[in-house]
Amino acid sequence: MGDWLKRLFYIRKSDRTTLIALLLVAAGILILIRVTGGQTDETASGFLDTVTVSSPDSFNYKHPRQQEYYAQTQQQPELFPFDPNTADSTQLLRLGLRPWQVRNIYKYRAAGGIYHKPMDFARLYGLTVGEYRRLEPFIRIGRDYQPAASLAEPQRVPQSSRDSLRYPVKLKPTETIGLNTADTSQLRRVPGIGTYYAAEIVRYGKWLGGYANVDQLDEIDGFPQEAKRYFVIDGNLKKMAINKLTLQQLRHHPYINFHQAKAIMDYRRLRGAIRSLSDLSLSPDFSPEDIQRLEPYIEY
Repeated sequence: MGDWLKRLFYIRKSDRTTLIALLLVAAGILILIRVTGGQTDETASGFLDTVTVSSPDSFNYKHPRQQEYYAQTQQQPELFPFDPNTADSTQLLRLGLRPWQVRNIYKYRAAGGIYHKPMDFARLYGLTVGEYRRLEPFIRIGRDYQPAASLAEPQRVPQSSRDSLRYPVKLKPTETIGLNTADTSQLRRVPGIGTYYAAEIVRYGKWLGGYANVDQLDEIDGFPQEAKRYFVIDGNLKKMAINKLTLQQLRHHPYINFHQAKAIMDYRRLRGAIRSLSDLSLSPDFSPEDIQRLEPYIEY
């Protein structure tokens, strides 16, 4: 039995040499595949790191390892009055809107879409509640884009049956009204002022901190000039503590943009408290006109 097994598994010397050589070659191939396979995985991983992924907001998304070295800087949003029906892409991007949102606005307008009121802009895809509330005070719908029904005159009815809430009795040419203390129902008594402009007067007055001059009504888009003579300035202005407010609080005022708020913060950090707005006259961000219109709203 033992001799039979030996004869069965007997391999000649030359065959043994060939078999050993084949085994060595196979081992070498396995080692080579393992070495080159690791490099391929690493190369593939490196390639994937550079691939950009398309996202809904049309920005290129980088692999997390690349973001450590190639993080994109985001431009600080700037707030200013704008009409979504006419604002160009540069203005919309400055407001902090993303490029794909700007493209959607252009597509909407190209298809004949019109923003009739500020709330219409809230339907912009991807716009959050916080973003809309930040932009809402700056939305100005031009007179040409408002519903034509707003031009219609109210039907004349006898004075005895007139509803004073819907058709308030207008002021006489010699009568005036306090600009800072009147509510919307009182403002509608001014000739030329309807529901829209009454609400705009109140809204913009709160944003300013009160009107210091009747001519500030011209800052409301399309405001009827003939109505200004019925107003007088009354009440106290709400003033800003320029040496205590944060950058965001300073920017909230319509007369202070981002660059001006930053200039105020830099002055306080480098030179101490501001004693007068003339301290800012050397700043390129403040013109004499800017300082003059801001002066009534500042306290030190």
